[in-house]
Amino acid sequence: MTAGNFTASALSSTAMDNGQQSIRRWLMAVMAMILLMVAVGGITRLTESGLSMVTWEPILGAIPPRNEAEWVFRFEQYKQFPEYQQLRRGMTLHEFKVIYFWEYLHRLLGRLLGLVYAVPLAYFWLCGRLSARLKRWLFAGLVLGGAQGFMGWYMVKSGLSENPYVSHYRLAAHLGLAFFLFVYLQWIVMKLNPASGIGEPASPAARRWAYGLSALLVVQILWGAFVAGLNAGFMYNTFPTMQGHWLPPSGGVLAPWWRNLVDNPVTVQWMHRVFGTLLIVATLTAWWRLRGDPTIEGIKRTALHRVAILMVCQFWLGVFTLVLMVPVAWGAAHQVLACVLLGGMVHLLFTWGGAREGFESEGGRRHA
Repeated sequence: MTAGNFTASALSSTAMDNGQQSIRRWLMAVMAMILLMVAVGGITRLTESGLSMVTWEPILGAIPPRNEAEWVFRFEQYKQFPEYQQLRRGMTLHEFKVIYFWEYLHRLLGRLLGLVYAVPLAYFWLCGRLSARLKRWLFAGLVLGGAQGFMGWYMVKSGLSENPYVSHYRLAAHLGLAFFLFVYLQWIVMKLNPASGIGEPASPAARRWAYGLSALLVVQILWGAFVAGLNAGFMYNTFPTMQGHWLPPSGGVLAPWWRNLVDNPVTVQWMHRVFGTLLIVATLTAWWRLRGDPTIEGIKRTALHRVAILMVCQFWLGVFTLVLMVPVAWGAAHQVLACVLLGGMVHLLFTWGGAREGFESEGGRRHA
């Protein structure tokens, strides 16, 4: 290779790396906004603010009430629905403004998140900075974001009925989509960083542990969403027993029996406790057994330590959140840390899988 060709190749590689670095930074900013959305969504749920906005106005809904007359109009809209009529009759306009703020902020962040994703995506796309494969992945992310917004309204709509409580199934789908979008973008970021996935895979035994822990974590997150949707965290605020019971008698009152697992708040909280305990025991067991595995070195070992630390923090944060009767800040932090923990698990799966094909910058190929 001549000196000129070597220089051109080096410049091409640098251009490609810089292009991918810009895309990674953009996606990580989107991921940070998703975490903020998860936090505000948790606060909205815990302050019971989610049904304060009774219409879905994708464009005009971004404009908040600007004077007293507009506030009164929004309050009168709210009064027409069962939550006010059954649960909050006599609420003052000032109290309404408080719950309206959290739901408005949550929706506003969702709109901003859409712009932060869509505008840079259009820029990178039109400038030829994306490979054909990366375009498909990023467009799918845009579709997922749109589905998440729709699911949010579909969830709210379930509470604007005779029963003024949102469906815990729809809440689980809404939260689950947010978590999935977070780790989906994280996977793209990791594939854009060649150093994060280079190397031989971890041993088959180690990967089996990783898959098992990941599956258990997903189930635990699902039941955590059921706990939130059924307000199950506000009952039996003792640990490890539930007011002296390992499973209270009321945990089996529904028929058929399996409905208790998903519809009975007592049993749903019990399931969340059981899965949480299994998860922390399994994680620490895996950490202890795999710490000497010769195939887990460097970034793979760091990923294992990170997951173990996050799991311990999440377990005890959940316990203290429960026994303190779910303070708003603690409940929101527990929800955010669950998303971070899932991200840590995905990073572990990625690094333990060994080297894989990444994304190539279209612009980088042009200069090659």
